[in-house]
Amino acid sequence: MRPSTRCSDEAVDDPAALSARTVFARALDPESTPLPDALRSAIVAELDGAAAHDTGTRVRTADLGASVTAWADAQRARFAALFATAERAGCVDVLVRRASLACAPLGLLSGAWLQWLSEPGNAEEAVTMRVLALFAGDVGAGHPRASRGAAYLALLQHLRVAVHAQPAGRLAGDRRISDRSFYLPAVALTMSRRPDAYRGEIIGLDLCLRQVGTLPPLDGVHDRIRHAIDWVALDPSRARTPGRPAAVGEARAVATAFIQSAGTGGAAAVERGFTWAFVALRTWCEQVYQELDAARDPAFEMAELVRSRAREASAYHDRFLVQGRPLQQWLAEARTDPIPLMTALASSRLVRPGRSGASRLTGSLVSDNGPMFRVFPDDDLATIRRWIDALPAGPAQRARPSLPTCQPVVLRSEQDTAPDDGDGPANIRQAYTYLLRRTVTPATRRYALRYVGKWLARSRHGMNRSARSLPARPPADGLRPWLLDQHDLHNDEFHHGLSDPLPERADLIDSTLQLAPLTLIDGAWLAGYTDYQLASSEPGHFLFETYWDELGNGDLALNHPLIYRTVLRQMGIDLPPTRSPEFAAWPGFRDQSFELPVYWLAIGRFPRTFEAEILGLNLAMELSGVGGSYRRARQALKEYGYSTVFVDIHNTIDNVATGHSAWAADAIDGYLAQQAPTARARVWDRIRAGYRSLNPPSGFWARNAARRARIEVPSHV
Repeated sequence: MRPSTRCSDEAVDDPAALSARTVFARALDPESTPLPDALRSAIVAELDGAAAHDTGTRVRTADLGASVTAWADAQRARFAALFATAERAGCVDVLVRRASLACAPLGLLSGAWLQWLSEPGNAEEAVTMRVLALFAGDVGAGHPRASRGAAYLALLQHLRVAVHAQPAGRLAGDRRISDRSFYLPAVALTMSRRPDAYRGEIIGLDLCLRQVGTLPPLDGVHDRIRHAIDWVALDPSRARTPGRPAAVGEARAVATAFIQSAGTGGAAAVERGFTWAFVALRTWCEQVYQELDAARDPAFEMAELVRSRAREASAYHDRFLVQGRPLQQWLAEARTDPIPLMTALASSRLVRPGRSGASRLTGSLVSDNGPMFRVFPDDDLATIRRWIDALPAGPAQRARPSLPTCQPVVLRSEQDTAPDDGDGPANIRQAYTYLLRRTVTPATRRYALRYVGKWLARSRHGMNRSARSLPARPPADGLRPWLLDQHDLHNDEFHHGLSDPLPERADLIDSTLQLAPLTLIDGAWLAGYTDYQLASSEPGHFLFETYWDELGNGDLALNHPLIYRTVLRQMGIDLPPTRSPEFAAWPGFRDQSFELPVYWLAIGRFPRTFEAEILGLNLAMELSGVGGSYRRARQALKEYGYSTVFVDIHNTIDNVATGHSAWAADAIDGYLAQQAPTARARVWDRIRAGYRSLNPPSGFWARNAARRARIEVPSHV
């Protein structure tokens, strides 16, 4: 796959090609199916071909950084000089705007390519925890709208150019941004959705981007608005909080740890990703420089404007003549070459060269009573006026301006094949193994969607008659008072049960073992909230921070799956790795022990489709043991000399005042507040179903309701 360009505003009609904009937008969908395998193989070819494309850029593992740093410093100096020249010419604001927009596809998603490197099947691994720690800094874990991307959005908002910036997928429709600016993030984000294929490459490209630091075109922007935004957040090489190591140092440690764990192949993968990113950055940066340099000429932006509006304008100008030709004909030609029309306009009665205030094109035609009233927004009018004011009086003095670069950038695969559908899971144990990974076949995704649908149908059965349910209506003052009431009930149940006999040792060991498929994927229902945009949203930041806590905040000593394995080993049970087929096939497990874990794994794949249900499930899960069953379990474990760390840590971090239970309630309250009043009751019922889904009824009628439920699977799944 090589990015190519076309000088046209027409859609890409080649079935073997996708525009960089299209790939970018699709890769931002957290529930998207993987792009075709043809594109996957093309990306691999691109990665492998980076060094051949530019042999001077190949970077070996021993030097992942020095050459990139030197290049970035030189580029920053180069852009600073260009901005200084523009400032002397009085057009620096144009460069500030264009540089900020050119960097937007990368800046709004800084660090997003790490979003799927953690998955329920590798949550016990050291490399995964290092990556997740790096990613948590990027998204500003624990705070809403605190990601590096949010800081970049603040820059665009400060410059008043953020019309298409939120959510980030809307950028694909912003024609002020050249296609070339989507290429690098489009490929990186596509790789992020295939961590099975590109784990090392993602780690390498992330290290390269952090080694660069703040994108060089932003140097001139920084010098002119130093104090308007958080520039530290825009520099991916730096830590987000005081006391943390530099992010580039953490990225280097991630690369080292991955190479040590993966061996020779790991080093090659990291080098391949690093080298590809360096080549792509150099190409993009040079193109942005050329664009900014050309944009100092007012005719450059005018040419962009004419070409972008020519298609729609041609429908209204079949009778208006310019130099004896219908304007419609000029506009048809302007879709590929706007210069002839601009030349004709400059010599027409519509324009007074050097005097935009006296020109009909920017005066009477666009006035309140003019035939083109509100056709041009203020920014477009400013572009036209700047062009007119810069026009020399004599036609002979008007040099032909440089044309805007051709578009779109196309990602062209070598073959056009459909993605391999494969087989869905044959049984519940196989479903567990398949769903532990981020990347699954469409058949497995359909299985997961149907499984969730039937599980929720059981959960809704008899919901209004259940004593263990959320209130029929959302409390007017929020869920916190209800939460405290539930905590009191747990406490009462604990004290009333103090006289009950503790379980026998064998029963305790068996119950601990049967919970292993569930507990070793702690937080799996929230795995979808590692998606970059969801992780820093309201209410998503609560859910990501909960997930981050379940896995120990990067500290393996606090990693819940590892803590649970310690208890199992004390009981004489040494299980295979969770992600291995041997784990699910282990004969000591009963099939029923995989039913709830598969539900967690399945619903976690659909953070948007089942957002309301996940919020309810999360509250049920975080509240389930606090003040009651965790304390009871502690007594049993202590009685037989087993570690109580697992239940102790959950009873504290899940607390109803400042812990996960409180966050879960706050997330629901915030989510409901965003709903339209007419939709709130329906959404609340979905939250209630999610809450009950932690422990749905299992009787005949409930299971019959699940069998009869109509589960519609969208055609694209």
